[in-house]
Amino acid sequence: MVGLFEVTHATPTVIHLDQKKQVIVDFGASDCWLGDYIGRYFSDAMKERAAKLLFSRSFNRGGNPEGIGLSNWRVNLGAGSSTQGEDSNIGKLRRADCFLNEDGITYNWENAAGQQYFMQKAKEYGVENILFFSNSPPIYYTTSGLACRLASQPWGSNLRRNAYDDFAVYLATVTKHFVDQGYPITRISPVNEPQYDWAGGQEGSPWFNTEIARLVREMDVALEEQGLSTKILIPEAGHWGYLIEDNPSSTNRGHDQIRQFFDPEKINTYIGDLKHVDKAVAGHSYWTFVTNDQLTGCRARVAELASEYGLQVFQTEWSLLEDAPEPSTGFPVGGYATATYMDMALFMGKLIYCDLVYACVSSWSYWTAFAQEQWGQKNRFYLLRVLASGDSGPESYGDITRGGTIFDNRNLWVLGNYSRFIRPGYQRVELTGATDLNALMGSAYVSPDGDEAVVVYVNMAHTQDTVTLATAGVAGRTISTIKKYTTSESMALSFDRNLPERYQPGQEVEIPARSVVTLVLGLEQGADIKMGDINGDDKVDVEDVNACINIVLDLKNHSDYPGNSDLNGDSKVDIEDVNAIINIILNS
Repeated sequence: MVGLFEVTHATPTVIHLDQKKQVIVDFGASDCWLGDYIGRYFSDAMKERAAKLLFSRSFNRGGNPEGIGLSNWRVNLGAGSSTQGEDSNIGKLRRADCFLNEDGITYNWENAAGQQYFMQKAKEYGVENILFFSNSPPIYYTTSGLACRLASQPWGSNLRRNAYDDFAVYLATVTKHFVDQGYPITRISPVNEPQYDWAGGQEGSPWFNTEIARLVREMDVALEEQGLSTKILIPEAGHWGYLIEDNPSSTNRGHDQIRQFFDPEKINTYIGDLKHVDKAVAGHSYWTFVTNDQLTGCRARVAELASEYGLQVFQTEWSLLEDAPEPSTGFPVGGYATATYMDMALFMGKLIYCDLVYACVSSWSYWTAFAQEQWGQKNRFYLLRVLASGDSGPESYGDITRGGTIFDNRNLWVLGNYSRFIRPGYQRVELTGATDLNALMGSAYVSPDGDEAVVVYVNMAHTQDTVTLATAGVAGRTISTIKKYTTSESMALSFDRNLPERYQPGQEVEIPARSVVTLVLGLEQGADIKMGDINGDDKVDVEDVNACINIVLDLKNHSDYPGNSDLNGDSKVDIEDVNAIINIILNS
């Protein structure tokens, strides 16, 4: 007995079908930096394995997913540093092709052949959205003549002042070329992490807010002239704080970006009325996840301000880039040195939960899909581990232009707990009963036709939990079938073949310790059920008051109570529900 009027046998979780949140656009990952190398130098079998793991929505004979079914593939439009070799001031594996020839006018569509391989596979597998993004303007348009800024340059864009229209036309032309070939290039992001100096190491450029606005205006014209419907996504802020922090001394250097770009009163930077500007704001989840307060506070503020301006929120890059999360978040004492591969993947599951529930993101992408494991970093920076030919692993320092092997990882499958089942157009709805950031947390999503719900639980605890499920808010819509997929130390998005598919009301479902579990629920519309009509006689009267009192006093098995007896949707039946039924009677 937990209190006078509450008896629980498991953690009750309720899907509130009428409490609708954000619509999901997609889940994705980036092809940087090794996608081009794998696509060019690895065997057909290895390339196909990588594509299947990332994009497939099929199941094997055992009912296990063959891949994580990404619905977004984020493609780097390189700036041409690959042509400059060591003179580029860019690391070898981070140099990228550009589709422009040296004359800065004509195009070579054979460039970036490896990246194009994965674009083609994404299209074949039915990936719904391809997002082009640019770290730097092409080297033929930059002030430094490089795809990065020189330290001696003044802070600001590396794009020449007379080349804004040229860069816009380039982006539109590349987009048009691939759209005409049938690729779903739904969005293009022209700047990336504009707050940083980018003085070498990889392609990049800082940008003032005024410079971003100028470029976006040129892009809007160029996209329209090409007859494209592709949207412009900005500003890919380096972390969430840059979207919301109003620092007058540095506002023009990439701060306060929601208001700067979408508030009509910001006349120098407002671009919210342009036809091709997406009604969305993009940021990265770096630098804001070391504590639970960080995981919730700044994300909630982003969601609030974005909502004020009618914007969706896109999370377009994240990996375990910074210091390890503190033990107070449930991350192991000792940080990265003691964390297992599953510890890191599990924390990613928690961070995705926070981005979805607190920041209300509509899109979530990982950085990056491929990487060699090095320097004791374990799986901090990849979904798929790349082992160069001749290396014995798990760490790899060999030359990947000689080919190699692709391995899956728990990071991949934890992302798959979300990406494989929460499809574009699904809508998050309120889930009550699982909100503990250091134990069990859950989020729920409903298909556009209302026939399916997906619930993803992340269990940070070292002990198993057990949940029950119920629906609320839509009369007669109940759970009919259930399928369970688990990622843990020993399971990789594994289908539970022992769980009967036919759902039994009140049945308990185990959520293993340190795991991520996805439940795919079939919903069916039965006869309409009146809230408070506990005895099912199609009216609410004193007999229903007595029936509810019996439930409260546990004279009826609490796990078997009808879903319409929890009138206030707080996942329990208590005296408040008795009072609610009395109010229905008095007001009828």
